[in-house]
Amino acid sequence: MSGPIRVLVVEDEELTAEAHAEYVRRVVGFELAAVARTGSEALALLGLSQSRPAEPVPVDLVLLDMNLPDYHGLEILRRIRGAGLPVGVIAVTAVRELPMVRKAVASGVAQYLIKPFTFAAFSDKLHHYRRFRDSLAQHGGATTQAAVDLAFAALRTPGPAAVPKGLSEDTLESVVALLKAGEGPVSAVEVGTRLGISRVTARRYLEHLADQNTVLRTPRYGTRGRPEFEYRWRH
Repeated sequence: MSGPIRVLVVEDEELTAEAHAEYVRRVVGFELAAVARTGSEALALLGLSQSRPAEPVPVDLVLLDMNLPDYHGLEILRRIRGAGLPVGVIAVTAVRELPMVRKAVASGVAQYLIKPFTFAAFSDKLHHYRRFRDSLAQHGGATTQAAVDLAFAALRTPGPAAVPKGLSEDTLESVVALLKAGEGPVSAVEVGTRLGISRVTARRYLEHLADQNTVLRTPRYGTRGRPEFEYRWRH
């Protein structure tokens, strides 16, 4: 297994920057390299500052806000690409206008993550990016068309299945995040207790995920009375 992917968070709002940095720390296989609050600081950390050259911080992936106080995110992206830095870039922004999305994609972002988002959505983007990197790295100095197609397919997050009537998308995301963050299987009672919902409600969400084959459902032995199941996220 390759080493952790070093992430530079570029975000001007302090609380948001801290939240994104903490998200990075929570995702297995990634580590926080640094946090930049301005475009100038980001360029300096990447070794691209014209006024004050500095020793660059080792970075594999940049989480780039588009609206910075001194530079637009696209300008930062153009400088990264113009310098030929072998770093991935994920746009993390509240900008939803389609022309901006197109410009970001054309400029070389690997993913586009719209604020606000859940930890589960954030984690999914990073894991897809890691699969993309690992897929390309398997082929050394040369590759094939099939291998390239497979690598780029890893960047594409499958669209979510429709949430059944009576289920809340927000609650479903909370259940998914809890399962992904857990170290072992949990029961409907445990999920309900942690999320502040009833056991019956928690079980509906867990059963939905099990039906979608994203969660492994197994009997929990050693309990008295009605049979109980435990649920684990499929990695």
